Amino acid sequence: MTIYDEEYIENIEQDLRYLKLLSKQYPNIPSASTEIIHLEAILNLPKGTEHFISDIHGEYESFTHMLKNASGVVKRKIGEEFPTLSQAEKARLATLVYYPEQKLNLIKQSEDSLDDWYRVTLYRLIELTRSVSSKYSHSKVRKALPKNYDSIIEELISEHRDMLDKQDYYKGIIDSIIDTDRASEFIIVICNLIQRLVVDKLHIIGDIYDRGPGAEIIMDALTTHHSVDFQWGNHDILWMAAAAGCEACIANVLRISLRYANLSTLEYGYGINLLPLATFAMEFYGEDPCKSFEIKTLDKEINETDYVLLTKMHKAISIIQFKLEGRIIKRHPEFLMADQLLLERIDYDSFTIDVDGETYELNDRNFPTIDRSDPYELTPREMEMLSKLKHSFIKSDKLQKHIRFLYSKGSMYTITNSNLLFHGCIPLKRDKSFESIRLQGQKYSGKSLFDKFDRLSRDAYFLPADSDPKRTGKDMMWYLWCGACSPLFGKNRMTTFERYFIDDRKTHHEEKNYYYKYRDDEKLTNDILAEFGLDPTTSHIINGHIPVKTLEGESPVKANGKLLVIDGGFCRAYQPTTGIAGYTLISNSYGLLLTSHEPFESIRKAIEEEDDILSSTIVLEQSNDRKRVADTDLGIELKEEIVALKKLLNAYREGYIKESIKDSY
Repeated sequence: MTIYDEEYIENIEQDLRYLKLLSKQYPNIPSASTEIIHLEAILNLPKGTEHFISDIHGEYESFTHMLKNASGVVKRKIGEEFPTLSQAEKARLATLVYYPEQKLNLIKQSEDSLDDWYRVTLYRLIELTRSVSSKYSHSKVRKALPKNYDSIIEELISEHRDMLDKQDYYKGIIDSIIDTDRASEFIIVICNLIQRLVVDKLHIIGDIYDRGPGAEIIMDALTTHHSVDFQWGNHDILWMAAAAGCEACIANVLRISLRYANLSTLEYGYGINLLPLATFAMEFYGEDPCKSFEIKTLDKEINETDYVLLTKMHKAISIIQFKLEGRIIKRHPEFLMADQLLLERIDYDSFTIDVDGETYELNDRNFPTIDRSDPYELTPREMEMLSKLKHSFIKSDKLQKHIRFLYSKGSMYTITNSNLLFHGCIPLKRDKSFESIRLQGQKYSGKSLFDKFDRLSRDAYFLPADSDPKRTGKDMMWYLWCGACSPLFGKNRMTTFERYFIDDRKTHHEEKNYYYKYRDDEKLTNDILAEFGLDPTTSHIINGHIPVKTLEGESPVKANGKLLVIDGGFCRAYQPTTGIAGYTLISNSYGLLLTSHEPFESIRKAIEEEDDILSSTIVLEQSNDRKRVADTDLGIELKEEIVALKKLLNAYREGYIKESIKDSY
């Protein structure tokens, strides 16, 4: 008798409605019994591998490679299966698994005996597929198989080559694949299958958007991924709100894209028409040098004419952003952001500004669209231009598809297999207690704060246009971007205006939330885990958002291993500070592995020179007893299904529900 046999409810009548629905799927005792046996077997399989990635920031080449090599899992599997291969042979096989189409094209040009190469490679790929599929049930593997080759692959990976009477059969399949000129196509599908099976679940802990040039490419890849979830980051929430029509967030998206000369995602990725902004900028800032709005080109090459235009567009949208944000702050006194209403604190005669009781000289004196008597009022031309931009965001089919995917697969936080995943922080006070904010007449803090912001973010996108709750939701999403009590922002204020207009760097400082001061405190971490209903003795917090300064000796492992920070600098703009190009985390049936990665040069070099990302892996937790599916969230669900199926069996045996006996015995 198993532990969940004791959960049967004696009075079966109260479950009859549900059991009758279940009987449509399992119409008789044999079908229900077979499913119980199947689920019991799955519970004893090894836990699937989970892959955690954070703060991608549009760096699609690094991300694509990381996704394909599963943070080194593929290479480790190759090493385990083929220990006698040379390092060069292992690298070549790994590159083939990552990029089968491109690598095959190169190999066909260099191999003298292509059929022999096909034969050896097919054997190796089949062995590798057998290895990575061994922790799954046959039914799950079968569902993952490509339709045109499913029966062949199933034969090959389930076949035992050491059986003498089957060797010719096995060899015959391989020879037929080569003789019928299907070897290349077969290699491509089996390499993609290996990538599919090597990781069971992918977790993206925020910030797909901004900085780098290919957020839309990343989103395209993720929409086809077999199993992914998102914990929204502050940059994601900004784009989500922009897609919902939040004008202040649209202005922020445009400003950041212009600041980093990163317009490809907007223009070519999502078809956002920037001509109205360019025309407006030249009309009002054509003679303005816009020195404070220089572009961070990083490694991009921009001609002088384009550079000058970008600076003017940059200033134009920034001024509009400050106006729109001021109007939100005035609508929501509960945000406690009145100290950031800076346009009304400018002395337009002396061109000075009062910030926190001190007067500073402005480095820019040209404000052609600001009405001194009402500095947050948009001019008719600003409203016209903004309306066109908003229309582009709302009507971009691809953007809306990607944002809907973020909503369907994402949330403010996720709890999975005793891990609490969220992007930024739990807002804390100096005394380590949870910071609270009053929203819609009620105070929220800790878990309730996350839940409230999750609900409001969905209201912003899904409620009817022009409804008051939708507008409130959009304002709340803007607060999530830059508010002091935002779990995604994690600072006391955003000093965007000061960084542009005031040279004194004292005004540029943004104080981090106390979470970042105390996150190495194990007791606090335990308190947070308990707040979310987790057992502190077996659980972890996994974060991104603030890059780990590896160059300064900072460790991504906090609170005696209870809290893990995996933002190590995917974004190239952060790498001079972090010293690396990101951390990723792997959770498999044996434990936790944290991997740090060196900067990735290019996919082209990876294919042509078999140049993989240089990575270093630290084993954080390891157990000789492998975790089983029974030990996971999926295991809990399966046990509940088994209980329900056993109740159904009782209902059949006791005559409460009639069996469908056709073809059942």
